[in-house]
Amino acid sequence: MISLKELFGSDCKFIAGAASAEQIPDNFMPEVAFVGRSNVGKSSLINAIVGQKDCARVSKFPGRTQQINFFSLLDKISLVDLPGYGYAAISKKMRKTWDDLILSYITGRQNLRRIFLLIDSRHGIKKNDEEVMWILDDSAVPYQIVLTKIDKIANVSDIKQQILSQTTNHAAAHPLVIATSSEKSIGINELRVEIANFI
Repeated sequence: MISLKELFGSDCKFIAGAASAEQIPDNFMPEVAFVGRSNVGKSSLINAIVGQKDCARVSKFPGRTQQINFFSLLDKISLVDLPGYGYAAISKKMRKTWDDLILSYITGRQNLRRIFLLIDSRHGIKKNDEEVMWILDDSAVPYQIVLTKIDKIANVSDIKQQILSQTTNHAAAHPLVIATSSEKSIGINELRVEIANFI
């Protein structure tokens, strides 16, 4: 059995990038994906999970992840970085392209075990987060909410309770909310345990 230290201390290997549904690679490993609003801290969280600074690209500018990026840990599990959604500055055509790409991935991926839906703890669930939740419910894709940037707020337990109450009507939502901070390494091991359970 692979330990957490061995799995997440290994090199994060880039597999492929897909800017269209046709470019999504075949993959028979268990797979977990990360999705959230632009600037939610997705790339920083992935890098914290794998213990590397440059596995997923981090940008100061939201909306820079324009394709689906696939990474592998020990060829045992794949981590998938999905394009951020909800960034108003991109064109409607580009936004539709991104949305269609994400939708084609989440509805047709047989080895996808869970989506981690990232929510900025300072802002809570927004309208477009809710829209993604309903899409995942309708597609019967299991997902788990991960709060980011909790080092920026004081009332962590309150926001977790609020998020939990908002997921009660969502059939595909996991009942456990994980609160994280990439900067302070809070909740990272808890998230690693969830990921390692799919190997």
